[in-house]
Amino acid sequence: MSTPEDVPVPPVRRERLLLAGALAEAGPDAATECAGWTARDLSAHLVVREGRPDAAPGIVLSPLSFYTERVRRRTARTVPFDTLVERFRQGPPKFSPYAVPGVDKIANGVEFFVHHEDVRRARPDWEPRDISPELGELLWRRIKIARFVLRKVHVEVTLVQPDGRSARVSGGGRGSRGSVRVHGPVGELVLWALGRGDVADVRLTGATDAVKTLTESGWSL
Repeated sequence: MSTPEDVPVPPVRRERLLLAGALAEAGPDAATECAGWTARDLSAHLVVREGRPDAAPGIVLSPLSFYTERVRRRTARTVPFDTLVERFRQGPPKFSPYAVPGVDKIANGVEFFVHHEDVRRARPDWEPRDISPELGELLWRRIKIARFVLRKVHVEVTLVQPDGRSARVSGGGRGSRGSVRVHGPVGELVLWALGRGDVADVRLTGATDAVKTLTESGWSL
């Protein structure tokens, strides 16, 4: 579904279109920064996430992940890549929970931004891009998702934007080994927090042992 050039495009819708375009340009066998998936794998994930409510819970609930992965693999194998990309581009089907007004903005902003960068930053010629203030604010409002991702990290972690705004996303838990502040633009902070530290442009400050513990910890979403 195209949008007239003179009509403002909401940031989440814009990221959907940009992600679809990046997938199409990369091609089905292109590598991504997402868990070793190809562009075909990632496209299937996006389509299953929005179009198969029976399989979606396994994305976040480990006991159900085997079923979600089985559906995703079957979808990647049986549905042509161009069809997957176009289904994602058009948005969720009417029966999908993601089609409920307001859910798209809440649930998809971080998802689409991160996967867009997963595609972009897996290519050798990628360069940082500027994101709109609207998308930046949306990402910052959702930054607390990092608390779930970093829940097992034994370091207190605070994310800090260039304007000084900060958010503590890990308390370190019992046996905390110090604190670390992660500095960078909001998009880079989101990518770092969601396990893309190898391509995120951030700076870590804190005691040497705390930084070492954090950088040697593994996490992803």
